Amino acid sequence: MTGLARAAPPVAEAFRHVDADRTIVFGPGALEAAAELVGDGFTLLTTPRAARAAPSVADRAGAVVHVPAGLVEEVAAALREAVRGDRLVALGGGRVMDVAKALAAADPPRSVIAIPTTLSAAEMTGVHRHAAGVAADAPRVRPSVIVNDPALSASQLPDQLAASTANAFGHAVVALTSVCGGPIGAAVAREALRRLVGAWAGPEPARADLALGALLAGWAVDHSGLGLHHVLAQTAVRVAGLGHAAANAALLPASVAALRTRAPGALETVDGELGGRLEDAAVALRRRAGVTGIGRLAGDEALLERAVDAAAERSELDRLPPRPDREELRAIYRAAADEP
Repeated sequence: MTGLARAAPPVAEAFRHVDADRTIVFGPGALEAAAELVGDGFTLLTTPRAARAAPSVADRAGAVVHVPAGLVEEVAAALREAVRGDRLVALGGGRVMDVAKALAAADPPRSVIAIPTTLSAAEMTGVHRHAAGVAADAPRVRPSVIVNDPALSASQLPDQLAASTANAFGHAVVALTSVCGGPIGAAVAREALRRLVGAWAGPEPARADLALGALLAGWAVDHSGLGLHHVLAQTAVRVAGLGHAAANAALLPASVAALRTRAPGALETVDGELGGRLEDAAVALRRRAGVTGIGRLAGDEALLERAVDAAAERSELDRLPPRPDREELRAIYRAAADEP
């Protein structure tokens, strides 16, 4: 992305890290390096695309369950009777991860091993919706093992990868500006942004840096909690049927601008490290993703008001005062309607 990332981050290297109750294995060849953690005979939750990308995982599974499209709570409820075993391996993107976590939470004790194929970082958090019919206060589940091989997690085509990067970028900016993040989370979020922005500085994306940047952003937002950007994006997905990654890319420039008004110092520090404003990087990602607007929300006032009402009810908006009101939420959606 022109004008940004003056100092390229160091090349992402393989590592194994034990973080409290979870083990993270990252880098090229991570699947082989973590073979003893994944084991055999597990129940694999995946999609046909993901299973083709990692046939060795499917070969070692005791059962394979394909996760269909749909809302996480509905998909998890529909699969609940079909999924057996106490070890679930999730191979796929954010929807697969969240369904696996929901199934583990619905029928404990179960562990989740996560092998991501996108930059969603859902594998890094304990955030997910419950399966329909599960009590709202049931404990949520965070994967106990994460196996992140950039050949899988950053394997999407460039436009899809750019949209997925926008999701990770949103995690990092939210963690950087949240009152719940703390100095450690902010430091991790800044490094995530250096990786994510720097990875797009050349003609081809640096996929290992994208994978590591998304992992770090997921770690940071797991500690800070989701905030303004993801409230807006998730609401657009649910109310207007936008694709999740596309919604993130469309909203990112406007949501970063809104967050800057609340934490200008935090974002200016990163601007200085990158050699340009984060909003410019967000616009560049949106263009690389080929996203030009927010779909039906742009031309349907009634639908827009439904989205504003739904977003305004989310408790995550309390994490960065002043709390956005309906007027500001509406303005952010409208700012995202047109290509910058």
